[in-house]
Amino acid sequence: MLSQLRNWLVSLSRPQKVAVMVAADLVALPTCLLAAFYLRLGDGFVLQQYGASAPVIMALATMPVFYFCNLYRNVVRYVDVRVLRSTGIGITILALGTYALSLVLDTPTPPRSSLLIYWFVAFAYVVISRFGARHLLRNPQHRPGRPQRVAIYGAGEAGFQLVNAMRTSQTYVPVCYFDDDRHLENRHVASLRVHPISRLREIVSNLDIEQIIIAIPSASPERRRHIFNQLSALDIPVKTLPTMAELVDGKVSDNAIREIKLEDLLGRKPVPPRKDLFARCVAGKVVLVTGAGGSIGSELCRQIETQRPSKLILLDHSEYALYSIEHELRGRFPEAAIAAYLGSVCDASLLSGIVREHRVDTIYHAAAYKHVPLVETNMAEGIRNNVMGTWNVAMAAAQHDVETCVLVSTDKAVRPTNVMGASKRCAELIFQAFASRQANRTTFSMVRFGNVLGSSGSVVPLFRRQIENGGPVTVTHTDIIRYFMLIPEAAQLVIQAGGMAKGGEVFVLDMGEPVKVMDLARTMIEMSGLTEKTPQNPLGDIEIKVVGLRPGEKLYEELLIAGDTIPSEHPRIMSSREPCFGLIELENRLNKLFEACKSQDDLQIRMALQQLVPEYAPYSSLRGTRISTPLPAAVSKPQRGTSRSPYSITYGDKAIPVSHAA
Repeated sequence: MLSQLRNWLVSLSRPQKVAVMVAADLVALPTCLLAAFYLRLGDGFVLQQYGASAPVIMALATMPVFYFCNLYRNVVRYVDVRVLRSTGIGITILALGTYALSLVLDTPTPPRSSLLIYWFVAFAYVVISRFGARHLLRNPQHRPGRPQRVAIYGAGEAGFQLVNAMRTSQTYVPVCYFDDDRHLENRHVASLRVHPISRLREIVSNLDIEQIIIAIPSASPERRRHIFNQLSALDIPVKTLPTMAELVDGKVSDNAIREIKLEDLLGRKPVPPRKDLFARCVAGKVVLVTGAGGSIGSELCRQIETQRPSKLILLDHSEYALYSIEHELRGRFPEAAIAAYLGSVCDASLLSGIVREHRVDTIYHAAAYKHVPLVETNMAEGIRNNVMGTWNVAMAAAQHDVETCVLVSTDKAVRPTNVMGASKRCAELIFQAFASRQANRTTFSMVRFGNVLGSSGSVVPLFRRQIENGGPVTVTHTDIIRYFMLIPEAAQLVIQAGGMAKGGEVFVLDMGEPVKVMDLARTMIEMSGLTEKTPQNPLGDIEIKVVGLRPGEKLYEELLIAGDTIPSEHPRIMSSREPCFGLIELENRLNKLFEACKSQDDLQIRMALQQLVPEYAPYSSLRGTRISTPLPAAVSKPQRGTSRSPYSITYGDKAIPVSHAA
């Protein structure tokens, strides 16, 4: 019977449902008034004494008053506690209006106490009818399988809302709460008992709990990581609600439950962007993004479009990457002005033509080769793209008076041990040299950050693929550590840097504590529901294999060459000015580097790089030995009484004059 009634109500159109509510109220509210009269007077002949005027007035006034109080505009299936306020206001208006009209029309006025009784009776009717209808109409989706018995970690507001949402579905059955707040221990929230963390394993076993959901959106990454470590030992799935940044609408539902992501356990709070800085070089501007199809470049494009630039220009040499980001942006921002160019930053004429034709205001230079091993074995092409391409970008910006030009750099540019890092330091030197020109109309700046989670060069996708393939997970060293950040956060930093720059600064993010890569691998194995295979646990699922440092790889990365930093406009973004060359001297040294690249001689290229980046300490891919750099300038002083060239580089046991590389 109830099922048939529910199906009939659901099948009605919206106007028909409102008509049913109005008809019910037209009958019920006058009846409530008569019941109030009877309760007040105790006389079954109340209508004979007072007449039908009061109930008739009540019936006629119901519809406009309730409509004014939004009681007929709310969707009954989704009414919440706010309906109580609207109901109280509406019934108060009805009661006072009925009494006032009785006086105006000179009809018998009902006793004032009966109107007070009426208020409570009518209020009970409206609330019961609306919430009863909500319960009737909320037909949960029928999903196959038995609903899972779950425990909620966190007995706060989010946990309370989540339990209420679960009770309307057939996916989950909430069983209890866990919370580390001793004041809540053994109390009840939403009729569920709150258990202490100390009894976690016991309660999970006794109540046959199949899954735990972390319902603490405001928890810091450190606390999330601590909670996950506690729960991962139970050998049952652990999921979470989104963070506060993701719960923008303040609602919690069972559909919001998701798997724990690696960024939840990153161990540092994301740096929130400042809106004024975020829009300063983007809103209403013509913006060019090089490397627009890459992991950083594509996120830059997404976030730039949220600030409504007058035009966004995309440049990338990968046809598929360029197509993908252009297609995505046109779908998400149909009104946006977007121009996509297929080409390389190494094409100086193409760059100059784009900047001149579109009168570009801001350039974000994200195009670069960044895979350390690939660039190490393809030095000439890596330098051509990363160094010559940056020179072309800076030259185009300077020639056409671009307002702002920002370079996306890397922590591997600091005291580099590989060609990729050295090439990015060369790119920084180019921007620094252009920034130091007199009468410079373009503000050049650089942004330097650590590893980006999920980017094409990140270790995270590699570990994920290795776990999916059954292992082993390869780690280059047990003690290797890295700083990590999220792709959106990296893009926000780049955009804000342009707004803060005065010219020549290197901006670095307060990256928090570094993460041990070995611990990262273990965490990813645990998050996959698997166990590490070790001599102590030979029946484990995934082995972690230490394969040794790759040529040019460091145990740890740094963010600053010089130790001094200057506060910026953003409290968690630092600024540094670092040593550089003048433009003329830099150009001469770059020409020598490009000539060395034409020779395709790895040693000559490394020697030329050392003339540009004195702190570059390379490793030989031929012998696996480090090129000796006894002085910070990367060259050794001559000994007295020898005929050696004034400066030389030692390769193995052979001293090679620097002049041979010139």
